[in-house]
Amino acid sequence: METKLEHFKSGVIQELPLQIGVFPFGLIYGILAIESGLSVLQTFLMSSIIFAGASQIVFAQFYLLVSPFSLITSIISINLRHLLYGISINEYLKELSLKWRIILSYLLTDEAYAVSIKYFATNKNKKFMHYHLLGSGLTLFLTWQISTLFGIFFGQLIPENINLAFIIPLSFIAIITPMIKQKYEIIACLASGILAILFYKLNFELWIIFSALLSLLISLPFIGKDTSQ
Repeated sequence: METKLEHFKSGVIQELPLQIGVFPFGLIYGILAIESGLSVLQTFLMSSIIFAGASQIVFAQFYLLVSPFSLITSIISINLRHLLYGISINEYLKELSLKWRIILSYLLTDEAYAVSIKYFATNKNKKFMHYHLLGSGLTLFLTWQISTLFGIFFGQLIPENINLAFIIPLSFIAIITPMIKQKYEIIACLASGILAILFYKLNFELWIIFSALLSLLISLPFIGKDTSQ
């Protein structure tokens, strides 16, 4: 019989390789936040309370440059993808108590979702499988806090010619690529990439949610027409 610890350990182990991309991401945030004028405490608390990398970076870059309305709507648009994650993963977690769902929703980030949704799909209806998301989410949470601290205290030691920002899109590509198997998934990815380029100039970062939703609509007619694995 599988135990809570086995599911938890599986989440940690599967999440660890993705931290290669997460650590530079947090490092960049720590550097940007301090350079933008946030205090050490404000920078760290944003990572531990908000815990949403892309929106934290947007806030650090623009909170002094745009209106509060523009900043808030931009951050909401960026984080709307978590709503899609929640809808997707609800099938496997809906029987949990409210306490568990609150904890896991806080830990439901891009990388944690990527490894846990795949695990849930192949281990459906197994008891305690939610501990996998707890393991993957906590692994990413700890990495994010540590990398933020490194950015805060040691960021100034990193040479400017090292383009750490380039690692961020590569980490997302590494997450998505192994999951793409079906025709509709390929179509959704290609469509979202093209639409993101077309909508990139939209205000409030709306290109993110528009690209995601429209690519889903485009791929819908192809679901069920390709069963190859």
